[in-house]
Amino acid sequence: MPETNETSAAQDEPLRPSDSYVQSFARGLEVLRSFGAEAPSQTLSECAERVGLTRAGARRILLTLQTLGYVEQDGRQFRLTPRVLELGFAYLSAQPWWHLAQPVMEELTRDLRESSSAAVLDGDDIVYVLRVPAHRIMSINLGVGTRLPAYCTSMGRVLLAALPEDERARRVGAMTLTARTPHTVTDRDALLDVLARVRRQGWALIDQELELGLLSLAAPIRDRSGRVVAAVNVSGQAQHTTVDHMMGEYLPRLLATADRISAMMGG
Repeated sequence: MPETNETSAAQDEPLRPSDSYVQSFARGLEVLRSFGAEAPSQTLSECAERVGLTRAGARRILLTLQTLGYVEQDGRQFRLTPRVLELGFAYLSAQPWWHLAQPVMEELTRDLRESSSAAVLDGDDIVYVLRVPAHRIMSINLGVGTRLPAYCTSMGRVLLAALPEDERARRVGAMTLTARTPHTVTDRDALLDVLARVRRQGWALIDQELELGLLSLAAPIRDRSGRVVAAVNVSGQAQHTTVDHMMGEYLPRLLATADRISAMMGG
């Protein structure tokens, strides 16, 4: 159902404690998200500063997470435990078709000798839910759970293009469009034109917009109602392939792969 102006305005309002919003729980999730590649371990003070909490508030949350087994402490340093993976894999296990999609993507990677991935849209980012690497093609270490900006990735553009036109325009209007390379589209009107073209043609091509030397093609994955729920891509290096080669050789195979995965969902 399309968003009304009233609904959209409500979503833009800051969340406040209420019967439908538990602030302490939300802050606990913020503490979990504060750990990552840039901060694999943190002191109490560092965590409090990153999340915007008092030391006492951060301490209560960290000790609660430690009691539940999601955080461990070594001296003054706190770090996540492998138990955190349960939270992410609960999502994947609730999507059993990913297990069916993996051999199809493995076949694509084997035939093209290029990496393939699947991702879903989460806010302004895409989140990788499946990856079949052929070799490392990016300086970013990609894997399940990796987040990348939707506006300059092939899968992100497929997923943004599938949104209703008004929502697409609203999202792009609120995004921070940073030039990741000299080729990145950062003009909002130009990006909306690109997304409209992606929607018409049913696939997206990225030519060194996310990272220099990286080429990527993506196609939509649809559920039984025809709704785009994910995207699948194949990537290559500019030094080994060309846009014309990818369009002629990779795109037909990618579209066939996306159709096969969609068929598994009844799409």
